[in-house]
Amino acid sequence: MNLFEILSSECIRAPLASVDKRGVIDELVDVLAATGRVTNPDSLKEAVWTREQTRTTGIGHGLAIPHGKCPGMSALAMAIGRPAEPLDFDAIDGRPVRLVVLLASPPDRTSDHIQALARVSRLMTMEDFRERIYAAETAEEIWRLLKEQETAR
Repeated sequence: MNLFEILSSECIRAPLASVDKRGVIDELVDVLAATGRVTNPDSLKEAVWTREQTRTTGIGHGLAIPHGKCPGMSALAMAIGRPAEPLDFDAIDGRPVRLVVLLASPPDRTSDHIQALARVSRLMTMEDFRERIYAAETAEEIWRLLKEQETAR
């Protein structure tokens, strides 16, 4: 899966205004809603938050991938945010999160949802890329780094 099938430059925020886990999730869902990718943001916020309370999506190495499925969505959508300061996300390694990638999908797109999660995870296992994206100061810089990485594969 190519991430640019589900991500656009206007769905990246750096830095995020929110300073806690719930606020970051809500802010990223609002980004998707503002771009027309989500028609029922309250339903998606609840789905992502419910999933987050089941088990943290702070997967370690400074990354969190909160995700949820929401009726009424026609396609997968992704939003990315870099907190102004690393934030506590109850990550499995106990370290603060430096990048949050929110993934939303329709309930019937489980395979695509899993593929997108796997692609983000694979990208972020590359230490050099991970450190460059964490150091990015602007949404434009994050977009450029992702574009370089996705076109290089």
